[in-house]
Amino acid sequence: GIGRGRLCHRDRDRDRDRDRDRDPGSASARPQPPEPALLRCLVCPLSRRPLRYEEATNELINEELGIAYPIIDGIPNMVPEAARMMHKQPPAEGPPQP
Repeated sequence: GIGRGRLCHRDRDRDRDRDRDRDPGSASARPQPPEPALLRCLVCPLSRRPLRYEEATNELINEELGIAYPIIDGIPNMVPEAARMMHKQPPAEGPPQP
């Protein structure tokens, strides 16, 4: 009867909560770095230069070009359009260019 329906509902909720806690893709999970062996052989697709892994932002950095490639679920997104420009230094002083 009625008792079994409630028990099933509780079991279903408990199973759902357990699965959510185990899910590595949950929002509370910290960023996943790429495999160290993968990092050693990756180069920037634009400059063909080695990249530096930045743990704080979970990105691969090309210091020379000033761009950062995001790492999503441990997989580097090496598409140039996905890279963000890093603005470390202010532009040189002088009149603005038109």
